Amino acid sequence: MAILLASASPRRSELLTQIGCDFRIVPSDAIEDNTQRIPPAQLAVSHAKAKALASRTEADTDNNIIIGADTIVVLNGEVFGKPQDAADARRMLKSLSGREHEVITGVAVVTRDRVLTDYTATSVRMAVMSTEEIESYIATGEPMDKAGAYAIQGIGALFVEGIDGCYSNVVGLPLRMLAKLLRQVGVKLP
Repeated sequence: MAILLASASPRRSELLTQIGCDFRIVPSDAIEDNTQRIPPAQLAVSHAKAKALASRTEADTDNNIIIGADTIVVLNGEVFGKPQDAADARRMLKSLSGREHEVITGVAVVTRDRVLTDYTATSVRMAVMSTEEIESYIATGEPMDKAGAYAIQGIGALFVEGIDGCYSNVVGLPLRMLAKLLRQVGVKLP
């Protein structure tokens, strides 16, 4: 049996390694469409499932288990994915400054005959960020491939006042929920 991660995210790889999961990466080419008019949690789950299923055809054997995940940031119903450019990152960070938002990660665990999905939501309180702080942060390049344009596990931690919920969810993979899904397909993590 092989566990495959349908993601090229270094953060997701680090989290799986942290919990002793033996896996290999099979990046997905599924398109994330944040413009769909469905509830944000359903959107994140839909993306996660699409990623896992897209990787399944490439790496399918009877024993493979494929993990797909998608993380989005939601502020007042608006979904923030990864910024398209520095101007988009600036817009996101200004919107999040001094406010509370939700980070939602959808997860899919796919086997040859099963598709299990779930999501985790975490509330994050951001500090008020000055224009200078936002510009300096964007100049680091860190915001450019992160949902909501910040990384809680990186420099972006300087702007997080607190969270209510799962930390690993904000990084990009809710480990407790993932372990629950993996148990349902016969995988027990340490």
